Amino acid sequence: MVILKKVKGSTLMETLVATVIIVIVFMVTSMTLNNLFSNTLTNNTREIDSYLNKLEYLYITDKLILPYNDDFKAWEVTVMRSNNNNLSTILFEAQNLKTHKTLTRNIIEP
Repeated sequence: MVILKKVKGSTLMETLVATVIIVIVFMVTSMTLNNLFSNTLTNNTREIDSYLNKLEYLYITDKLILPYNDDFKAWEVTVMRSNNNNLSTILFEAQNLKTHKTLTRNIIEP
């Protein structure tokens, strides 16, 4: 016959405290990752930068008629000529309709 030895285990209170600590760490990590991903998505301007590069190339090769207005995904794009301090510049401007973020570029005409 086998003699059973008493195995020391954790109490219910220790188990609850450990569970609460694990849940709190999981929640903080989850919120941090969610914030990082949402900031990455809202601040990603690669597509509109590429589109503005394309418009700049079209202007340089005389294939873009000014003034130019277009909608690109969630962006409103405007290309126009402006005169500042006797310098003629071409203004490329893109404004996001959701976040109201604005990207601008200037080209100085010769």
